[in-house]
Amino acid sequence: MSSFASDFPGAVRLSVLDRSRVREGEEPGRALRETVLLAREVEALGYHRFWVSEHHGVPGVAGSAPTVLAAAVAAATSTVRVGTGGVMLPNHRPFVVAEQFGVLESLFPGRIDMGVGRSLGFTDGVRRALGHDKEEAGRFGEQLAELLGWFTGGQTAHPGVHARPAEGLRVPPFVLAMGEGASIAAEAGLPLVIGDLRGRSRLLAAVEAYRSAFRPSAWAAEPYVVVAGTVAVAGDEEEARRLLVPEAWAMAHARTRGDYPPLAPAGRIEALEMTPKQRGFYEDGLRGHLYGTEERVAEELERVVKETGAQEVLVTTSTYDRAALAESFRRLAHAVGLRAPVPPARPGQSGPTG
Repeated sequence: MSSFASDFPGAVRLSVLDRSRVREGEEPGRALRETVLLAREVEALGYHRFWVSEHHGVPGVAGSAPTVLAAAVAAATSTVRVGTGGVMLPNHRPFVVAEQFGVLESLFPGRIDMGVGRSLGFTDGVRRALGHDKEEAGRFGEQLAELLGWFTGGQTAHPGVHARPAEGLRVPPFVLAMGEGASIAAEAGLPLVIGDLRGRSRLLAAVEAYRSAFRPSAWAAEPYVVVAGTVAVAGDEEEARRLLVPEAWAMAHARTRGDYPPLAPAGRIEALEMTPKQRGFYEDGLRGHLYGTEERVAEELERVVKETGAQEVLVTTSTYDRAALAESFRRLAHAVGLRAPVPPARPGQSGPTG
């Protein structure tokens, strides 16, 4: 690893979102188990949060039940914050979501985050199977207000009903959004998770609008911005760029064939004969991400933080080679000067003071 001294702002947090991406030739269960193992690795490196995602009926993604997976991650770790990026409210009843996070917070007090979003199922068939349609996304603000009300005891949609054990607990809520969703986060006075890093002008406009419209709430006194995106770090720029290849091809495949496949090895993808349309989507999928050596990525991340004023960066990188992905996270942690956390004291032991 490089020995350069990082100038990355020390107050900015660095976190990870893992989508439990399936690799070619493996069963989905392995992807879920690897997510738990990755959480332990990034915790040891000093990352602030580790979040999991929600996808339904997608061949290339195993994470369909984020609160269940978050429980497994929290049980396998001890210091990193654990949450969802996110639970998609249009797919669920807010009452049930509150109950699930109430259970998580009760089992792992002080370590659970509740990230929620407004996306729907990947296809019409999946949306029908979930029992919802595209119009549900338009009710996100209403659903969000009800969800928060189950924790405060202030919900009015169902008088006399209480979410147990959620009521009275403080589980930090985050809104995953762009555009309209960002305005909902501002109105509700909640932290915003926004991406991706490729559409920088759109990202900056949404962040500015969020900050301008933010209304302090019982959940957050000031705007809090988490910018999300792909970051790949390796010994040289070309090696880092190759980490982006599997996901770029999966997106190109999805946009031209209608399904989102498991990740394939970069070498096989680079040898493929693509149609012009596929090639266009593939090349587009490689552009705009942050990748390169430690020095270059640290400089680029510092620029992103200065432009957006973000308090946190959520890294969403996926690739076929899990060892290379783990190395990328190690290099990134070194590049920005993360430090390993102090483990909590065991029962009967004295913890550090202060």
